[in-house]
Amino acid sequence: MTPAGQVDAWLARLAGERHASPHTVAGYRRDLDKLLRFMAAGQMETFEALDGARMRAFIAGEHRAGLAPKSLQRLLSSCRSLFRQLGREGTLSHDPLLGVRGPKVRRKLPQVLDVDEATALVETDSNGQLAVRDRAMLELFYSSGLRLSELVGLRWLDLKLDDGEVRVLGKGSKTRIVPVGRHAVAALRALGAEQGMPPDGPVFRGRGGAPIHPRTIQLRMNKLALQQGIPKHIHPHLLRHTFASHMLESSGDLRAVQELLGHADIATTQIYTHLDFQHLAKVYDAAHPRAKRK
Repeated sequence: MTPAGQVDAWLARLAGERHASPHTVAGYRRDLDKLLRFMAAGQMETFEALDGARMRAFIAGEHRAGLAPKSLQRLLSSCRSLFRQLGREGTLSHDPLLGVRGPKVRRKLPQVLDVDEATALVETDSNGQLAVRDRAMLELFYSSGLRLSELVGLRWLDLKLDDGEVRVLGKGSKTRIVPVGRHAVAALRALGAEQGMPPDGPVFRGRGGAPIHPRTIQLRMNKLALQQGIPKHIHPHLLRHTFASHMLESSGDLRAVQELLGHADIATTQIYTHLDFQHLAKVYDAAHPRAKRK
C-alpha cells in the first residue's frame, strides 16, 4: 500500500472505530498531507525511508514556511499517531520521530469572567420571546461547564432535573454525568414548561424543532454580553473556562474538575491552576503592603 493509502486507511479507522469528529479527522488530513508532499519531493516511497534527520528537516521546512510553534506541535502529534498505528500493524519497523522535538509553545491562558461578570451574564433579562431559552442556555453552560457541541446535542431524556444531573456525550463518544445547579434546574424547568419536554426532543431548539445551530448560540451570547456592557469577547467556551476556574478556585480539587470537564488527560486541566495562581497573585499585589511586584 502506498503512503497515501496508509494515511487514508488510518483516517478511516480514526473516524470509524475511534469516533473522531469530522473536524479532528480534517485536521489530521491537513497535517499528514504536508508529510506526504515532503516525502514526494524527496522521492521517499515508503514511511520506512523516514528517520530522525529527515523528520527534523521536515519540521524545519514547515517552520521556515511560517507554521507557528503550536501548529508544528500538532503536526508532530498527527505524524506520531500515524507512526504508532503503522508500528502496531507491523508495517513500520522503527519510530521516525525518536528523539525529534518540536519548538516550545508558550501556553496562552484562557480568559475567564469574574463572579460578578458571570452572574450578570447568566441573569441577563433579554425581554423577548427567546428570554427563557437564553436563560436556560447560559445557566447550564456556567452551572455544568458543557462544551458547545454537548449542549447542542442535549435531549430531554439526558436531564434528570429532580436529581440535578445531566448525562453528556463528550469527545470520543465518552459519556459522563455532570451536576446541574439549582438556578440552571429552575431555568430548564421554565424552558420545558414553555416548549414541552418530549424525551427524545432537543432541549434547545432551532427552526422547525431541530437542535439549535452552534453559530446561533455564539451570536446570541455575544449580543447578550454587549447588552450587559461586559468588555470581553463572550463565547460558549469562555463560560466553560469560567466554570472550571471558579470550581478550582473554590475547591482546590483538580481531579474533580478534570472529571467534571471530561478531560482525558489531567495535564489539560492543569492550566486552570495557573489561572488560580494569577488570581491569588492579584489579591497579593492589592493587599500586601510591601508587594507592588512588577
